[in-house]
Amino acid sequence: MSVALHYAALCAPLFLIVALGWGLAQWRHWPKAVNKHLANAVFTVALPALLFRMMSELSQLPPVDWRVLIAFFGSCLIVFVVGRLVAWRGFGMDGVSQSVFALAGIFSNNALLGIPLARITLGEAALPTVALVLVFNSLTLWTLVTVSVEWARHGSPTLRGFGQTLLSVLKNPLIIAILSGTAIGVSGWTLPEGVRLPLAWVGELAAPLALLSLGLSLAGYRMREQWQATLSMTALKLLLQPLVVWLIARALDLPEMETRTVVLLGSIAIGANVYLMSRHFKVLEGPVASSLVLSTALSSLTTPLILAFTR
Repeated sequence: MSVALHYAALCAPLFLIVALGWGLAQWRHWPKAVNKHLANAVFTVALPALLFRMMSELSQLPPVDWRVLIAFFGSCLIVFVVGRLVAWRGFGMDGVSQSVFALAGIFSNNALLGIPLARITLGEAALPTVALVLVFNSLTLWTLVTVSVEWARHGSPTLRGFGQTLLSVLKNPLIIAILSGTAIGVSGWTLPEGVRLPLAWVGELAAPLALLSLGLSLAGYRMREQWQATLSMTALKLLLQPLVVWLIARALDLPEMETRTVVLLGSIAIGANVYLMSRHFKVLEGPVASSLVLSTALSSLTTPLILAFTR
């Protein structure tokens, strides 16, 4: 229990920043336009600067065990199948709703929460693994849900859907930063100090601004109907996925740092991209929005406990 309290203490400042953002958004004098502009700044400037600088120094970082991809995305596939079965058998949902329901059980808020949580609880040595998962995260999971939805609608996936998914992923500033930074890192070229230092300064803003932006965004969601579906999606994400990730990592005999990193990423709250998907397909908008709020609040308790048990 003392270990769990230690991680809870480490995580507490991060979730307090999220709470601060939520409180600011509730204040009636707070300009709503700030939320959108801050989120854009985080995703297009601060986080890309952090990831680009980190990956440009790849040759100086510990090597990454590529088996972490099997552990993390293997868990995603298993939990996705379980999620579809729960949505079908438990709630009688159609194929499209099943796909969005299952996506909520595997799509973590890794960009906003994963990076700062990994840095403060596991240290800089965890970040290469986080970056590796982030590179493949959107492409893999968007492709998975696209295949699932297309199959539910037409009986077969389309190449056009795959192409659009790939293009949107490659245009993502985070992916551009990771790939371009990696190219510099593997080349052995060192960034000039006049470039590296400003990137480091901007990158240091990434974590607090990302958390503040998350809190501001959460204030726009409300707990609504279909609370059983909300609780089920939250349980899949916060309990089942980290358990499956841990079991696969143990089966692969991953080192402790890699194991704890992928379990951390699996334990993080549901990502806002799931809400975008629900709005796009016009299904489960209320339950998904509610699950974003609930899973973010509960993960402030469950993530430290899970980290403690994986020591």
